[in-house]
Amino acid sequence: MQNVHYGNPLPALPVTVTRGYLGCIKNKAMITIRKSEERGHANHGWLDSHHTFSFADYHDPQHMHFRSLRVINEDHVAAGAGFPTHPHRDMEIVTYVVSGAVAHRDSTGGQGVIKPGQLQHMSAGTGVQHSEFNASKTEPLHLLQIWILPEKNGLTPSYSETALNGAPQSEPLRLVGSREGGDGALKIKQDVRLFVGKMKADETVEYTLAPDRHAWVQLISGALRVNDRDLRSGDAAAVSGESLLKLSATEPSHFLLFDLA
Repeated sequence: MQNVHYGNPLPALPVTVTRGYLGCIKNKAMITIRKSEERGHANHGWLDSHHTFSFADYHDPQHMHFRSLRVINEDHVAAGAGFPTHPHRDMEIVTYVVSGAVAHRDSTGGQGVIKPGQLQHMSAGTGVQHSEFNASKTEPLHLLQIWILPEKNGLTPSYSETALNGAPQSEPLRLVGSREGGDGALKIKQDVRLFVGKMKADETVEYTLAPDRHAWVQLISGALRVNDRDLRSGDAAAVSGESLLKLSATEPSHFLLFDLA
């Protein structure tokens, strides 16, 4: 197995993030598309990873973060492979399993096997050690690892999990993480609301953004229109200055929606 640096990969950004993506001007309506094929890419054999934002050896000053959203890595991990014990600090880390299963263990005592339809959240705070491996010796693992800058540094580390329990099939958008937490949502130590979206072909849902809020839509699979912009699998949309998101699926679609300060 090749060594892959999966700790904090670049000098930390300020916790209070005031600039938007690509220098977006506050309150100026803008939807910027991040094409799947333009992401950073690293193939280590056992790990095939696409980086939405600068990460490890991939550095692009135009794609450092969006608001407090610092990392979205789409990882394909070979059977039995994974990340041995390594450190994190001052980061809110969410893992969303698309297919397969990931086995997690950390120094807070958190451990478990996370399967499709489940999410795990680790608040690294003052520092944690953890490992993540493909729980299967025969099947590949597909996941999204998300890093969100915390509201402040030096928080107490913690670990939690949640399950969707089939809700996205009956609700196009399911809240799975927020600052408040509760009612099946992970408690994330930042002003963010994270939704899992699953929509049928020709289904449309509208999402209202409060004033001075921003959104990031990460399409995992399918074809989705965000207002007047089209996304294909792996694409994303950074949204600023819009009050309403009209999400229209032209085929069955699976995505994450982040509502950000």
